[in-house]
Amino acid sequence: MSSTQVVKAIHIHGKPLAEGRMPIIITPLVGATRAAIVDEVAAIVPKNPDLLEWRIDFFAAIGDSAAVIATAQAIRAAAGGIPVLLTRRNVSEGGTPIAIDEAAVVAMYSAACAARCVEMIDYELSNPAVHLEQLRKVSAANDISMIMSYHNFALTPDAATLDSKFSAAQRLGADVAKVAVMPKTPPDVLTLLAATDRASQALGIPLISMSMGGIGSLSRIVGWIYGSAATFAVGKSSSAPGQIAIEELRSVLATVRQAVNGA
Repeated sequence: MSSTQVVKAIHIHGKPLAEGRMPIIITPLVGATRAAIVDEVAAIVPKNPDLLEWRIDFFAAIGDSAAVIATAQAIRAAAGGIPVLLTRRNVSEGGTPIAIDEAAVVAMYSAACAARCVEMIDYELSNPAVHLEQLRKVSAANDISMIMSYHNFALTPDAATLDSKFSAAQRLGADVAKVAVMPKTPPDVLTLLAATDRASQALGIPLISMSMGGIGSLSRIVGWIYGSAATFAVGKSSSAPGQIAIEELRSVLATVRQAVNGA
């Protein structure tokens, strides 16, 4: 971390998540039904994550906006004040296949934003510009924070490509930029961390970044030193390769924080 770098906190409704502590810990919800998801929440809440990510591409009723809203409300009721991030991960970026088209996905997101039943949404940069613009408008109108993301489960692109993904999110009006890539060799992890450091210094929005898989697990522990404001951990079930159990991650983070901060 450069001596002048400050990791930018992710904000919800104008307030920093976890009172600005770095990194926040996000845990996924991957149940197929409302009952299964509520069971997940009940198992995860005692572990005190900072944000719950509802991976709605796993949800069987994704095409029913009323069911989506009702389930989101059930999550919030069970979550004890932990905010909720709504994510449909595109199959081209590691998500689960779904039975609805992209226009219906945008309609689902828009309905959730209008109902204000979640605090954040995540939408990929690879989606059509018209859809990105539409969701940026509806999320902003309803005070819902928006992550614009890029995932590559095949490899780690070169530095210029990583830089362009981070900067594109800011240019398109995202509240948070997210980049997740797959390393083939240990130096690929360094490529991702270096890109995160550059973006943290060059951009004005918070970042989330990670190198996935076993090799990349280091980035989930030290990424905040390079500018990533969040890391993902397993609460009950994993949503991506390389995620660490929340209890283990929290313990390791405490050790690293102590070493980095000299206290």
